[in-house]
Amino acid sequence: MPDTLALPILRTAPWLLLLLPACSVDNGLSYKGDADTGYWEGDADADADADADTGGSENEDPYFKLPPAATESYVFVANPDRDTVTRIQVPELLVDTREVGEQPTQVQTTGDYRRAVTLNEGSDDVSIIDAETFEVSTVAIRDNFNAMSLSGDGNWAACWYNPDADSAASSGGIQTFNEVSFVNLNAKEHTPMVVGFNPRSIRWSPDGKLAVVISDASLAVIDLTAATLVPQIVPIADDELDAPAAEEVEISPDSNWAYVRQYGTSEIVLVDLHALTASLLPVGDNPTDLDLSPDGSEIAVLARGDHELWLFDAVDPFAAPRVVPTPAGTAYGSVMFAGDGAQAVLYTNASKVAQFATWDTATDLITEHALVKPVKSMAVSPTGGSLLVFHTEGDAEDADATSPFYGEWALTLVDLDDYRQNPILLPAEPSGYSTSTDGNYGFYLLEGYKFLEVLDFRTMLPEEITLKSAPVFVGTLPETDIAFASQEHELGRISFYTADAGTLDTVTGFELNAQIDHQE
Repeated sequence: MPDTLALPILRTAPWLLLLLPACSVDNGLSYKGDADTGYWEGDADADADADADTGGSENEDPYFKLPPAATESYVFVANPDRDTVTRIQVPELLVDTREVGEQPTQVQTTGDYRRAVTLNEGSDDVSIIDAETFEVSTVAIRDNFNAMSLSGDGNWAACWYNPDADSAASSGGIQTFNEVSFVNLNAKEHTPMVVGFNPRSIRWSPDGKLAVVISDASLAVIDLTAATLVPQIVPIADDELDAPAAEEVEISPDSNWAYVRQYGTSEIVLVDLHALTASLLPVGDNPTDLDLSPDGSEIAVLARGDHELWLFDAVDPFAAPRVVPTPAGTAYGSVMFAGDGAQAVLYTNASKVAQFATWDTATDLITEHALVKPVKSMAVSPTGGSLLVFHTEGDAEDADATSPFYGEWALTLVDLDDYRQNPILLPAEPSGYSTSTDGNYGFYLLEGYKFLEVLDFRTMLPEEITLKSAPVFVGTLPETDIAFASQEHELGRISFYTADAGTLDTVTGFELNAQIDHQE
């Protein structure tokens, strides 16, 4: 990687010359929270006309709460009031607790399941926990950080300050908005650095060699193989004082390119991660979503204003893109690939539209499907066979006031093979969901209700499991059909539901004299 920063060069592919005059800018969006920050801004319930592109940002990160962290054998629970982390071994439900730093507000597990890492806001450090031995090492970081991201290879943690997220502790001293702390989890070494203003999230390259810090007006590219970590700043906006927010970033599977979608523009920014230069690629009016296909071959950009899908070769971005028209009657703003990417789902939650569309990626056939209510959020099962639609409490403008779903919370389970639907009336708003990795089960919670809600994706039938207290988070153990629900309890409570067996085990007071209750 070069030692000095190259100024960004706007290069133009031949196909761009034909498209540049058609570009326009729409500044009618609002910032969408990023999953890496641990923050969700909420439901986009704009009252915009579905036929006009006047809705707000699409929201793809619903129901995000700070969860326990899971491996295939353990669940780690942070206990911020006691400065500890509890490890629960599954299925034996053996419980152990260790001290970490002060006020551990986040716990995450590395992708290789070797470690758990806590962000301790009260003592401004991170604790690195060996999953098997439960040994704890603590490394100091910069003050007043409240966001953390782990690299996919399990070698690095990065922490920063996210002004949109809650902070559990603050020194009351100075606060900066340009800093990131990198921690080498193997060497247990800390490298602080200054990056662009207001870092929003961090992306890690697939080859494990680069970290990319996304800020309002720039990317900071860090070579993780260097003896000394140094941020290389790549501007992605002409005016740093009035920069459009970078809402989404994807890195190509060859780790050569970063694709950046910004607020209210008609282009995406292409960053060469080795030459450290930036280029503009036009994508139509008001791109509201950017995603990498499951096989890594294409970058899909949904231009809501022009009702178009733009598809770029992920490793050859200057090749002419394929442009697929989307139905003109609805301003679809989000695209979500299902399973192996043979089909994808198009939807919007920026305006109250009671429908979605499926896109056959081989034939580019797009088919629209009616729903009982507008969309709040969607989730696809890991195998791509089922779609879970969470609906808004509010209704579409032309909704039937005599419908049992009118003015009520609801969800719909959709079979993505034959598109059968099972709409379910809910007594309250869903507050969390998860799916088993085998694609057989979905699990969700209802605000204020002491239930774990279970969906069998094979039969499309729901089941309700009673819990001992109100749940606050639901998750699943990797490669199992076991769901866990952490619950409100002064000394900690977590339940494990084995879906195939239909058994529920609850650990109560896991910090002090944990007791296990087994229910068939």
